[in-house]
Amino acid sequence: MAKLDGKVVAQNKKANHDYFIEETYETGIVLTGTEIKSIRAGKANIKDSFARIKNGEVFLWNAHISPYEQGNRYNHDPLRTRKLLMKKKEISKLIGITKEQGYTLVPLKIYLKNGFAKVLIGLGKGKKNYDKRESLKEKDAKRQIEKAFRERQKQ
Repeated sequence: MAKLDGKVVAQNKKANHDYFIEETYETGIVLTGTEIKSIRAGKANIKDSFARIKNGEVFLWNAHISPYEQGNRYNHDPLRTRKLLMKKKEISKLIGITKEQGYTLVPLKIYLKNGFAKVLIGLGKGKKNYDKRESLKEKDAKRQIEKAFRERQKQ
């Protein structure tokens, strides 16, 4: 997992439920002036977004960054496609992997690092329904163990 030192603006909690995340990549994102202001204000949503490789470049689709309130005519389209910045070597590696059946690029987080907006994308393989049920059972069991441990600590 990539190291985060900044403020997390948006998180895709559904991604860990729907995919097995095998690798993560930290990418930069190409934004306009009003978009970065909206991100700094915490107005971004990547719940239904995905990344796709097109012509040797990585793009982020369906990420919603709300229009900036004081942006007037310079505001942006909230759902526009945004380019992600990665090294060519990483992109060529991802091209080979995503051509395999079942692999996709899923944005996990948008965060600020040293004043720049970064996107953490994960290489995910889709879960089947029984995998999702199994992970929910594990999560519930872990929660119950933690609760029992806290009750025991109180006594």
